[in-house]
Amino acid sequence: MAIAAESITTQYLTFKLGEEMFALDIAKVREVLDFTTVTKVPRTPDFMRGVINLRGSVIPVVDLRIRFGMAGSKTTVNSCIIISEVTVDGDTTVLGALADSVQEVLDLERGNIAPAPRIGTKLRTDFIKGIGKQNDRFVILLDIDRVFSSDELAFTHAAQSEVTGGAAAR
Repeated sequence: MAIAAESITTQYLTFKLGEEMFALDIAKVREVLDFTTVTKVPRTPDFMRGVINLRGSVIPVVDLRIRFGMAGSKTTVNSCIIISEVTVDGDTTVLGALADSVQEVLDLERGNIAPAPRIGTKLRTDFIKGIGKQNDRFVILLDIDRVFSSDELAFTHAAQSEVTGGAAAR
C-alpha cells in the first residue's frame, strides 16, 4: 500500500520594500501596525530607526530597506510596522520592521520554494530561506532570525534599556 505524499504548506506574510516582494513566516509575526511616531535613540546604527510604545512596552524599530542596502524608508499612507519575534543565539527579542506596505498572507507549498541563491562567497545570503513563486513574481522568503547578528541586536537591547531607564529616572 502506497502512502500519499502530503504537500506541506507554510503561510507567509508578504510585504514590499521598494518594488521587491519579501515574506516572513507567519509564525514569527505578532501583528502589523499602521505607521506611528518612532522615537530616535542616539548612537544607534543607521538601520535602527528608534523605538515605539506598544501597549506599555518599548519596541525597537528597524528599517529593513537600510539593512538590505536600499535607500531608507519614506513614510506613506501604506507604510506599516511588522512586529515580529527574532531569536539569535537563544535570545528572543520583539522588534518592529518598517515595510513600505503589507500585501497578503500567502500559502506556499514546499514545492513552490526554490533554495536561496548562492552569490559568490563574500555576499551573505544566509538570511534568505528561499525564493517563493507567486503567480509570475518571485517572493524573497526571509529568515528573520538571521537578518541581524547578535551584535546588531545588542543595539536594540541598548535602545530599549536607554528609553526605559530614562523613563524610570523621571
